[in-house]
Amino acid sequence: MSKNRIPAVDGMFTMDFENPQLIGGRSKSTGSYYFPKDLSGSDPAGGSSEDREEVFLSTVGTIWSYTTASYPPALPYQIVEPFEPFVISAVELEKENIVVCGQMMPGINVGDINVGTEVKLALDVLYEDEENEHIVWKWDLL
Repeated sequence: MSKNRIPAVDGMFTMDFENPQLIGGRSKSTGSYYFPKDLSGSDPAGGSSEDREEVFLSTVGTIWSYTTASYPPALPYQIVEPFEPFVISAVELEKENIVVCGQMMPGINVGDINVGTEVKLALDVLYEDEENEHIVWKWDLL
C-alpha cells in the first residue's frame, strides 16, 4: 500500500514532482520578491499584505553558499534513525534576487558542489510516518 504524499509545510511549494515550484510573494509597489510568500523580510518598503501578490519563483539557481548537517538538527526536525548527514545549500535565484535555503538531494556531497554550481528545484521525502510521506523542496544538480 502506498502512502499519501503531503507537504511538510503547507503553502510553500507545489506538489508537482515533475515541475515543482516554490510559492513566493512579490511586492506590487517595489517589485521585491519574498520567500515564503508572506514574509517581507527587512524590506522597509514591503508594505502590507495587500501590497503582495503570490508568484511562482524560478526553479533554477546557483549555489551561493553551502554546508553540511553532520548531526541531527534540533526539534521540530523529524529525526530518522540512523541519522545520515546531509548538505544544505543557499541558492540564489537570479531573477528574484533572493537566496533560498534547502537541503540538497540525497547522495549529493560537499565534494560534488561549489559556489556557483547550478541547481534545480526538486521534491523529496523529508520524513514519513505510518500513513504519509511528508514532502519538502530540495536542490538537485542540473
